[in-house]
Amino acid sequence: MVYTSTFRRIRERKTNYRKREKLLVGKKDFVTVNVSDQNISAQLIRPDLLGDKVIASVHSNELLSYGWKGSRKNIPSCYLVGLLLGKKCLQKKISSAILYIGKRHFTTKIAACLKGLSEAGLEMPFSENILPSEDRIQGNHIADYAKKLKANDDVYKSRFSSNLGSGLEPEKYPSHFSEVKDKIVKDKVEKEKESEKTPKTTTKTKSKSKLSKKKGDSK
Repeated sequence: MVYTSTFRRIRERKTNYRKREKLLVGKKDFVTVNVSDQNISAQLIRPDLLGDKVIASVHSNELLSYGWKGSRKNIPSCYLVGLLLGKKCLQKKISSAILYIGKRHFTTKIAACLKGLSEAGLEMPFSENILPSEDRIQGNHIADYAKKLKANDDVYKSRFSSNLGSGLEPEKYPSHFSEVKDKIVKDKVEKEKESEKTPKTTTKTKSKSKLSKKKGDSK
C-alpha cells in the first residue's frame, strides 16, 4: 500500500491549487466572497508569491453606518456589500478584477455581490444569466412574503422579529434598499465626527505643554 501525501488545505477542501496557480500566473486581482450564518464579507486581494495582500475589504456590519436595518446575510445586503467594495476599489485606482470562489459553491448571494461590484464600475467577467433579478436584489420577494404572513400576526412577528426590532417593516424592504443604495452611491455616511475632534484638542494641549516647558527651561 502506497501513501500519497496531500496538502492540508486540499484535504480540508479549502484551496483549489490549480485555480490558485492560474491566479498567480495571470497576475490579476481577485475578489472573494464569504457568506456566513450571520454576515457577509468581501475582499479584493492581490496575489503574490510571498503571500496574498488584501487591498480592500467590506463587512456587512459596515452597512449599518449607512442606515441599513435589514438582514446582513440576504440577497439585498450581498448586493450592497459588493457595491460598497466596488466603490472602495475604484477609489484605490483598481478598475478590474476576477471572482475567485475556490472550493466553495457559486450561490445566488455571491452572484448578488458580483452584480453590486459590476454596477459600482468594477470590470469583472461574468455572464448576465447568472445574476439574480432586480426584484430579488431590491428585496421584493421579502416584501411579498411579509404581506402574505401579515394575516397571521404571531407568525409575522416571529419570522421578522429582527427587522421589526431594528425599526424596519419588511413590506418596505424595496424602498429601504433604495435609500441605503443611494447613500452608498453618494457616499453619505451617517457617522458622528466627535472622534475626529478629540485628537485635535489633545494635540493642541500637548503643544502648549511643550511650549511652557521650553519657557521654563529658558528661565
